[in-house]
Amino acid sequence: MKRTVVLVVTVMAFGLTACTQNNKPSNNNKAQANAEISIKGDETNGQEEGKEQSMSVKEMNAEMFKHNIMDYKKNPNKWQFKGDKPAIIDFYATWCGPCQMTAPILEEVARDYNGQIDVYKVDVDKQRELAELFGIRSIPSILFIPKVGEPKMKKGAMNREEFEEAIKSTLLQ
Repeated sequence: MKRTVVLVVTVMAFGLTACTQNNKPSNNNKAQANAEISIKGDETNGQEEGKEQSMSVKEMNAEMFKHNIMDYKKNPNKWQFKGDKPAIIDFYATWCGPCQMTAPILEEVARDYNGQIDVYKVDVDKQRELAELFGIRSIPSILFIPKVGEPKMKKGAMNREEFEEAIKSTLLQ
């Protein structure tokens, strides 16, 4: 009985923590690996990349990232944000349980902060270059990008209160 309880608790603990990816880290520039990006949402509806998934959450690919967030090819050693308002980027995978739990919360955040914060999501299985650029080893990983200053990465599923705290302390100072 004791073994069964321990086994169930262990399985539940692993299920509630972030999923881990088995990708090898790339040998990209150290500044690139330390840069942080966060995109929100998950791709449960099978729509194509680049199409708007909801009111404000957009699926992002590498070209869109270079155009809207930072051109890491032109500026590999320095973070230079190109956006006109703060952004959130959620690095996720369609098979990740915690990512699926985070997606509706990000949808709410996108609706509540529509026009104030851009919200994106990156499927790490489809956008390996971006995942490697930021050294994504655990998903979900959420990157909070202020208009001025360095971005901050949060790893693991977050509840609404944690999103609010991160938004207020990092994005809307």
